[in-house]
Amino acid sequence: MAFSSSSLRGGRKRKFKSEINVVPYIDVMLVLLIIFMAVPANEVPSVVNLPSAEKSALPPDTYIQVSIQPENRLSIGVGGKDRVPMEDVADRTALLERLRALHEEHPDYPVLIAGDRDSKYNDVIQLISDARKMGISRVGLATK
Repeated sequence: MAFSSSSLRGGRKRKFKSEINVVPYIDVMLVLLIIFMAVPANEVPSVVNLPSAEKSALPPDTYIQVSIQPENRLSIGVGGKDRVPMEDVADRTALLERLRALHEEHPDYPVLIAGDRDSKYNDVIQLISDARKMGISRVGLATK
C-alpha cells in the first residue's frame, strides 16, 4: 500500500502560496538608504569661504570701466559723465598699463570691473589685486 502525503495529514491537500516575502528586500533598502544618506555628508565640505565686499549706496557718476570677456578679450574706458569709448587691448600687460595711465589722469575715479558670466573668476580676482597694488583704493564689480 502506497502512502501519500495527503493521506498522512488527514486527507487535506496542500495548497501552494504564491506570495513573496518582502522583509529581506525592505532590510536591504533601509541599509542602502542609510549608506546613501551618510556618504554625501562626508564628501561635501561644510564651510565655504567666500570673499567679502562692501556695498555702496549709490553707484559713482564717473568711473574707469574694465571689461573682461571670454577668450581673453579685454577692454577699458571711462564710463559715466566723462564718457570715453571702450577700447580693446591686446593682453593683460597692455590693460594694466592703460589702467595706470587712466588712474594717473583721473585719480579720484573708482574702477569698476565688469566680468562676463563666462569669464574666469581668477582673472577678475587677479585684476582687482593688480588695481589695489597700483594704489587704487576704490575697486568694485559692475553688475546689471
